[in-house]
Amino acid sequence: MNRTILVGRLTQDPELRTTPNGIATTRITVAVDRIPNANGERVADFINVVVWRRQAENVAKYCTKGSLVGVDGRIQSRSYDAQDGTRRYVTEVVAENIRFLGSRSSSAGTSAAMEPSEPSVQAPAVDDVPFPEGEPVGAGADVSEDPFKDFGSEVVLSDDDLPF
Repeated sequence: MNRTILVGRLTQDPELRTTPNGIATTRITVAVDRIPNANGERVADFINVVVWRRQAENVAKYCTKGSLVGVDGRIQSRSYDAQDGTRRYVTEVVAENIRFLGSRSSSAGTSAAMEPSEPSVQAPAVDDVPFPEGEPVGAGADVSEDPFKDFGSEVVLSDDDLPF
């Protein structure tokens, strides 16, 4: 199985190109952070990504240097003969799906045109869930009052409503 998923930032503005057959393509480089080493230093890998067709047009239109993207694709290796006669080998990710996760400006707190249009729903933090004072939380906790009573109305389901 050849599958890769990357999350990182663009190292430069994408440039849209067109093949002789009229197919849109763009090449981007995504800086992907590694887990910090033993000294706490952060290191990044710079991964070459090829994007085709409509997604290439969207990347070129909506992304700039520093944009945060999620890339889902496959790794491809190829070779070609350079002008000086040497054989060159290239390994890159061919993107099958790209998500615009934000931009450099949105990480600074300002809104950006490429922010997702879908509303974001955030689950309440564990500390925000109301539990009776002094009651233990976890396995075997005795909760005499419903801790979720303020989260909406009760939903009543019969066995016939369940799909299994």
